[in-house]
Amino acid sequence: MAAQPSPVISLQDHAIDNLRFIRETMERSSSFTAVPGWGGVAMGLTALAAAFAAHQQATPRGWITVWIVEFVIGAAIGSLAVWLKARKATDRHLAPLRKFLLSFLPPLFAGAVMTLALYRAGMFGLLPGAWLLSYGAAVISGGTFSVRVVPAMGVCFVVLGCVALLAPAAAVWPGWLLAAGFGGLHVVFGLWIAKNYGG
Repeated sequence: MAAQPSPVISLQDHAIDNLRFIRETMERSSSFTAVPGWGGVAMGLTALAAAFAAHQQATPRGWITVWIVEFVIGAAIGSLAVWLKARKATDRHLAPLRKFLLSFLPPLFAGAVMTLALYRAGMFGLLPGAWLLSYGAAVISGGTFSVRVVPAMGVCFVVLGCVALLAPAAAVWPGWLLAAGFGGLHVVFGLWIAKNYGG
């Protein structure tokens, strides 16, 4: 009995199948973002409260203390929100989430080291710019593995950081820049993400 010849798959059919798989994978990954929209809104609201509280402080140390407490609160809110969103994610979304976190954390670590160095040098006026820049870099880096709106938010933080560091009048209103960034940008982009990308 003669063996049946195996069907020959043309190179074109194979290429089309590969392209279809790549397109579907990209569409699935682009419809999800590890960034939690409602978590961003909550972080923004606490940052606005922190900006008000920091404005009331009489000393740079008090001002910095308020913002460090806000960082801890914001990090806790963000971590909880990411965890809750990850619980709802399917297996195919966990890889982008891991990549987001691994890309997001190194710029934050750099910002923490800069904060310590600037604080020890007494260069308090440079802290808002350093914070905004390092956070913006973290969001852009992590946003590489997310939807387009996430790196766009990071760019906005970087712009505010540049203004805080380079604009002559920025020394007069660093608290307003922090409120606009960590407060306003988180609320606006958080609402957009929550509406369009699953909470």
